[in-house]
Amino acid sequence: MPVAIITGASKGLGRALGAALAGRGWDLVLDARTAAALDDSAASARDLAGRGTRVEAVAGDVTDAGHRADLLAAAHQLGGLDLLVNNASALGAEPLVRLEELTLDGLRQALETNVVAALGLIQEALPLLRASGAGAVVDVSSDAAVEAYETWGGYGASKAALDHLSAVLAVEEPGIRVWAVDPGDMRTDLYEAAVPDDEDASGRPSPETVVPSFLRLLDERPPSGRYAAPSLLDAR
Repeated sequence: MPVAIITGASKGLGRALGAALAGRGWDLVLDARTAAALDDSAASARDLAGRGTRVEAVAGDVTDAGHRADLLAAAHQLGGLDLLVNNASALGAEPLVRLEELTLDGLRQALETNVVAALGLIQEALPLLRASGAGAVVDVSSDAAVEAYETWGGYGASKAALDHLSAVLAVEEPGIRVWAVDPGDMRTDLYEAAVPDDEDASGRPSPETVVPSFLRLLDERPPSGRYAAPSLLDAR
């Protein structure tokens, strides 16, 4: 069975994608900081999984090098690694604030989680991804990486850096698919923490509606690059 590591898998897009892959028979290593929520997500994935599918929950913080090593060790125990999904994200401030109010420590937190930890995990994963023969990296981006939205400066800057990291990785690793994916609008805890007073938040699509775009990437394996989930869905 193919093996995937998904970070930030206790809720939102990470949980929804894990459930979908489990339903397809993927073996999974799921990461999140909160053990109880992660265990619940793993149990849900197991309920949807086919016979023999294995789901490992490894709680911890992706900014910790030891935890990243634990994630790769779990994948190795499952037989290798075919897909790495860097989904764990930090806002830098909750709720979001204008740049004049953003603390430098907050910006560092966003960069550390969204860029530095993602690269650290990629570096650990590369030997297994190369050996897969069909290895792929999905770096979850944001439209804030390419659009100037008020108060989204720190988070957007970190996702823009992740986009560029993805593009360079694709050049350096032509044998691996590297996709930076902007999932578009979603109703998630992350968005609620970012903009708690948004009265229209309840009308945003659920993460489950976005998952088919990620599955299309895995099914069709288009060239490495940056993709917007809505365009992948519209092109079906």
